[in-house]
Amino acid sequence: MQDIQKKAAAIRLVVFDVDGVLTDGSLFIGDDGQEYKAFNSKDGHGMVMLQGSGVQIGIITGRTSEVVRIRMASLGIQHLYQGKREKLPAYQELKQATGLSDEQIAYVGDDVVDLPVMTKVGLAIAVQDAHILTKQHAHWVTPSGGGRGAAREVCELIMDAQGTLEGALQVYLV
Repeated sequence: MQDIQKKAAAIRLVVFDVDGVLTDGSLFIGDDGQEYKAFNSKDGHGMVMLQGSGVQIGIITGRTSEVVRIRMASLGIQHLYQGKREKLPAYQELKQATGLSDEQIAYVGDDVVDLPVMTKVGLAIAVQDAHILTKQHAHWVTPSGGGRGAAREVCELIMDAQGTLEGALQVYLV
């Protein structure tokens, strides 16, 4: 765990996949073709706290969805890449836009399509219910599954390693 803490301390940007990471992977599609997704509110608050600590958040997802755009806007997330079935080019673009090195970036994924990015970043994270190959290539696996608090666990891991978690939580104990 000491190695994970060291890697987490260097992180300036966390990139999340959406389906299977910020959601449980279920896709709800209505008769009209409208897509619905369920997001975890604790994950969202963790992402807000992480950004408040100075760590940026990016999203790279293979699907394109208005609900994802709306949710990420509500969380203040600036770096949103949708419709990126091949995630590595989007990652390279995001890396260039932020001027960060691989070691300063964490990626959270759940399936084999995430591996090209996960093998590049300084901290590769898989959610608990990720594909076995994805988990094998992760530096850390979250205790919870996608859409079930995994993103919050990632945010708190990084904030704890950077010494910002206690202060962020203390404001609620007044």
